[in-house]
Amino acid sequence: MTDTTGTNPEDSKIITLARSARARNGVPEGAAVRDETGRTYVAGTVELESLKLSALQTAVAMAVASGAESLEAAAVVSSADVVADADRAAVRDLGGPDTPVLLAGPDGTLKSATPAGA
Repeated sequence: MTDTTGTNPEDSKIITLARSARARNGVPEGAAVRDETGRTYVAGTVELESLKLSALQTAVAMAVASGAESLEAAAVVSSADVVADADRAAVRDLGGPDTPVLLAGPDGTLKSATPAGA
């Protein structure tokens, strides 16, 4: 069940994409970001011996590598109760302090929506 009551359809979409990435890859977190053109970038946690990135950091990096100039929104699906400061910083670096960061639980239920600069 995915309860994204109160979110617009585009934000619900990135929550669903983030949830799918988490489930498909069997990783602790899934994330998705939407750039200024509406393109989405989806990622899971990266845990290699020499490289560790959160799902949201990976999604932001994918957006940058693909030429995105800004972000409209970001979503992370996790069992955590808060979005890590480093994740919000990555979103803020590309999207600015007002970019909404949505946090949803593994079932897709929206836990919080806060600006990246909060």
